[in-house]
Amino acid sequence: MLLHDEAKLPLQANPGDAGLDLYSAEEKVIKPGEAELIKTGIKIELPPGTEAQVRPRSGLALKHSVTVLNSPGTIDEGYRGEIGVILINHGKLDFIVDKHMRIAQMVIAPVAQVHIQEVEEVTSSERGEGGFGSSGLK
Repeated sequence: MLLHDEAKLPLQANPGDAGLDLYSAEEKVIKPGEAELIKTGIKIELPPGTEAQVRPRSGLALKHSVTVLNSPGTIDEGYRGEIGVILINHGKLDFIVDKHMRIAQMVIAPVAQVHIQEVEEVTSSERGEGGFGSSGLK
């Protein structure tokens, strides 16, 4: 649903792309080291059993050091508000967000419905409790 004239529907740039581009519906300046909520001017209704993941665009990250702060951001199936994207500027210069700029990508993914149950112990595995670099660098 488009909320106003400045909004654009999400769009797959190329056939087969996993993500749909999300567009800014406003102009905003993001200062170095700061984060801003960028409005998209859209609302969505997801199919049952899915979520939308908001992910960074690689070009913004590489060329401008701008990324999605809470990556991936999650839009739950039941959310009906305007989609906003939290961008952070890790660069050294102001970053200008223009209207209709592609600011992030949205991937629709299935969500497993699980039932949590407390147990007395967990089964063993080959990995065991090894974590945080336990598999080495090479």
